[in-house]
Amino acid sequence: MPELPDISIYLESLESRIVGATLVRSQIVSPFLLRTFDPPVDTVIEHRVTELRRLGKRVAIGFDNEIWYVFHLMIAGRFQWKATDDQFSKRYGLAQFEFTTGTLILTEAGTKKRASLHVVRSSELEELDPGGIDVLTATLKEFQQSLQLTNRTLKRQLTSPMLFSGIGNAYSDEILHRAQLSPIQHTQKLSSEEVERLYSATQEVMTGWTSLLRKKAKGGFPKKVTAFHREMAVHGKFGEPCPVCGSPVQRIVYADNETNYCATCQTKGKVLADRSLSRLLKSDWPRRIEDWEEGSA
Repeated sequence: MPELPDISIYLESLESRIVGATLVRSQIVSPFLLRTFDPPVDTVIEHRVTELRRLGKRVAIGFDNEIWYVFHLMIAGRFQWKATDDQFSKRYGLAQFEFTTGTLILTEAGTKKRASLHVVRSSELEELDPGGIDVLTATLKEFQQSLQLTNRTLKRQLTSPMLFSGIGNAYSDEILHRAQLSPIQHTQKLSSEEVERLYSATQEVMTGWTSLLRKKAKGGFPKKVTAFHREMAVHGKFGEPCPVCGSPVQRIVYADNETNYCATCQTKGKVLADRSLSRLLKSDWPRRIEDWEEGSA
């Protein structure tokens, strides 16, 4: 699922391509994509894009008639940009939006159609914002307040969109590894030093990865947006050596979710057993991917 660094790069790429441009034509291919009916999706045809925003893991495009397109890419949704009249493939495409400067295409791999588009008025926009704090601008006090609002596992709390904006499964693994904290450690049992360490790690990971993805894009439109990067320390690296200590990266698998961690760096050498964790995390570990986005904090 694209997270804060990925969404930030999408927005930067779209900024130079569609802000100031007019939407000429739209085509919704998948009937599962559009989740609203009023206002109609064509309300913004012949209107100019005036603003872009990130709402958690959502991309919001604002038009000069105070109507917004709000996209949630979920797991497999991705944007493509065509500057020319290249033929549109319906095999994976959910929709295409032709601007005066080029065409924005929304694709989704696989058979589970989870990506969504909401068309809303400006007055309704904030209703789609999960409300989590911006971890790049939050103070240590604000971060701690969100973190310790309830006593849940660190993994679950960090990925709650109502508490922290834009952190998902992949980057939470990287943050916890950087902070040298266990994914199942409970939030209200952290020391002040551990909270500060987690706060610093969160800002370092999110800032660092945004910068790295920006360099990879090289000014072009991002083409390979993925949750797995060879530069990552632990996420998607099960069995590979930890870059800090060399111990093999471990994983927790529960329902549709997977957490990667280093036992040596994060859990004092203890390997966390999946079977026992399934019981421990029964009420704290979402069963469905949608629950990571919609579950209450």
